[in-house]
Amino acid sequence: MHHSIPEITLNDGMTVPAIGFGTYNLNGNDGVNAITSAMDIGYRLIDTAYNYENEGTVGKSLKRSSIPRSDLRITSKLPGRYHTYDKAVTTIQESLYRANLDYYDLYLIHWPNPNQDMYVEAWQALIDAKKWGLVRSIGVCNFLPEHLERLHKETGVKPSINQIELHPFFNQEDQRKWHEENNVQTESWSPLARANDVLQNEAIQKIADRHNKTTSQVILRWHYQLGAIAIPKSASYERQLENISIFDFSLDDEDMGTLASLTRPDGRNNNLDPAIYEEF
Repeated sequence: MHHSIPEITLNDGMTVPAIGFGTYNLNGNDGVNAITSAMDIGYRLIDTAYNYENEGTVGKSLKRSSIPRSDLRITSKLPGRYHTYDKAVTTIQESLYRANLDYYDLYLIHWPNPNQDMYVEAWQALIDAKKWGLVRSIGVCNFLPEHLERLHKETGVKPSINQIELHPFFNQEDQRKWHEENNVQTESWSPLARANDVLQNEAIQKIADRHNKTTSQVILRWHYQLGAIAIPKSASYERQLENISIFDFSLDDEDMGTLASLTRPDGRNNNLDPAIYEEF
């Protein structure tokens, strides 16, 4: 491995790297090249989803790579339209077929879809898929504390991970605190806010200049020091290398405070509120 990435132990005992690689919109041969490049650089946690329509791209990347399967942590996600038990089981199997894998290391429910109110049934399918060896660890995305509490209350099984929108403009302090108190690992989607404005933020740039780092490196280091696993995406070799090179410096309390002060009540991208959003 080109980069020594710290590992985090989940509540079920599985270990995952402290930073991963997102693959949204990385499709086809260009996507295979980008994902293979990321693995060659040192990424070992690769994040996809049924609805990204690139599980096959990820699977092809694994075939091209010389990295042992046991060294990788591959994640996919169940879409909202397949929350009934039987459909969820079939979809997990289909996810594996698409990627040509025998198992996923992590499989997550992509959104709770509370109006549909089938997420507990979907969760039971993930519990069983883990028992059957199709998945090593199971978790969720975008679940609010009340959704997480209900899963645990009704099934006795707590998610290992909750992947949530998390970036300097929306730092999810209360949600992160709940995760920490209940031993659920926070994972950050859209860690760089999907926008150039955060990368050009003057306060972050000052911190970056002081550490002789880029703004993206400062933000990703901030995620790491919060205890959150960021999954940045880039098709560029240079940016992939930049994003993973965050373990040779530290942010001090003043830096962390400055970044914390940037959060906004309306900081969500595209107003994707899990309390009302329904994923297809």
